Amino acid sequence: MLQPLRKPSEAEPGRLGRLAKLPVFFDLKDRRAVLVGGTPGAAWKAELLAAAGARVDIYALDLSAEMDALLARGAADGTLVLHRYAWSAAILTDAALAVADLDDEDEAETFAAAARAAGIPVNVVDKPGHCDFQFGSVVNRSPVVIGISTDGAAPILGQAIRRKIETLLHPSVASWAALAKYLRERVMEHLAPGAARRAFWERFADLAFRGRSPDSFGTSVEAVLEQIASAPAPRVGRVTLVGAGPGDAELLTLKAMRALQSADVILFDDLVSEDVLELARREAKRLMVGKRGGRASCAQGDINDLMTRLARQGKHVVRLKSGDPMIFGRAGEEIEHLETAGIPVDVVPGITAGIALASALGVSLTHRDMAQSVRFVTGCAKTGALPAGLDWQGLADPNTTTIFYMAGGTAGAIADRLIAAGCSPGLPAVMVSNVSRGDERWTGALADLGRASERRDPSKPVIVGIGRVFMRAAKTGTMGLGHQAALDATA
Repeated sequence: MLQPLRKPSEAEPGRLGRLAKLPVFFDLKDRRAVLVGGTPGAAWKAELLAAAGARVDIYALDLSAEMDALLARGAADGTLVLHRYAWSAAILTDAALAVADLDDEDEAETFAAAARAAGIPVNVVDKPGHCDFQFGSVVNRSPVVIGISTDGAAPILGQAIRRKIETLLHPSVASWAALAKYLRERVMEHLAPGAARRAFWERFADLAFRGRSPDSFGTSVEAVLEQIASAPAPRVGRVTLVGAGPGDAELLTLKAMRALQSADVILFDDLVSEDVLELARREAKRLMVGKRGGRASCAQGDINDLMTRLARQGKHVVRLKSGDPMIFGRAGEEIEHLETAGIPVDVVPGITAGIALASALGVSLTHRDMAQSVRFVTGCAKTGALPAGLDWQGLADPNTTTIFYMAGGTAGAIADRLIAAGCSPGLPAVMVSNVSRGDERWTGALADLGRASERRDPSKPVIVGIGRVFMRAAKTGTMGLGHQAALDATA
């Protein structure tokens, strides 16, 4: 049966989820901050405040070694002034922020009340009930500053997140961001709003992430500006085919994330998860162009024409496909169409479902004792039946692992054809739906594959693996789609 057709339809961005705290960035340059306490924690807060340009007045009777050291070496910016006497409400006059590290609960409560009475935001270290704001972990690439908050729930997790981000941002990003401040007005003077400015800043951002400082592109601001601005401006937009992977947003590549963040329009498939779409630039228009077996689907010709039309308007179009664009993703047809139309196109690979299946099960598809090759095979033609022309004798090779895509409705027929071609009925098989997204798994013998398929949820995408390597899945697997059967290890 041929699939019904539908037209591409615009999809609204998902609603912003609840925020535990509002991330804001406070300008403290040349403003007064009050800090009470001489502990190591107070020393760290004093250094943070001063690094942001504040004039920090420190009130403490006793000083830790850390505070002594800070006062001796000074901060990167701002000033640090020690007042060797106890705090009082009078010290809060004209302060922009008030911070204290106080053990005594009553004194902490009194300090917070005094600050609030003076209209000053207050933080008492490790006492969230007395805090109007919190200090998070910081990734410092000033003027790029990234703050990380876990709402006080898991500071160690926040530090781990900071380390992850530190590895993604080369230190040279700081130099590029500083340069951008100088270039901003000149760009506005010399480039028209819209596509020209956007193209300039996209080229600028590309250079910033190459791990080289601006100095390597020129010895002056003018030289760097000239190099970026003189790059030939594209007459048309471009299309990037991006693999969204099997659904888990954690499996996206860095390059895929950058493409999503630079897109003007995103054309996405049915199976692309909301978690992946959430990573896209919020201003990007999103168009659902899904195709699903047995459901209303967009015609490939309509999708090709839409990509071409949008790119000719100068837009960066991301064609977001589940899995990998080059594995049963019709990327070949789309690339050929775009190249014929003169539209630049590039491809960002993704993790195909067959590879995600292997990882989910902990199975090597080419375990050297059991398989010397692996095949990815489509299990469904346009008609919904098995594709004609499959080499069943070749697929029955006992030294090959075979992965059937889109095979939920044809699993029984696949088993019958393989057994007829010489496969043992006891050959291990697996069937997984929604791989990487809370998947359901069945493991059993090839002869039982059809009956297991009849019990699957037809609304979920299914992938099937067949071969001796799946003996491991049989030993550790879980039942979800059907009953596990005894497997023939010698099949």
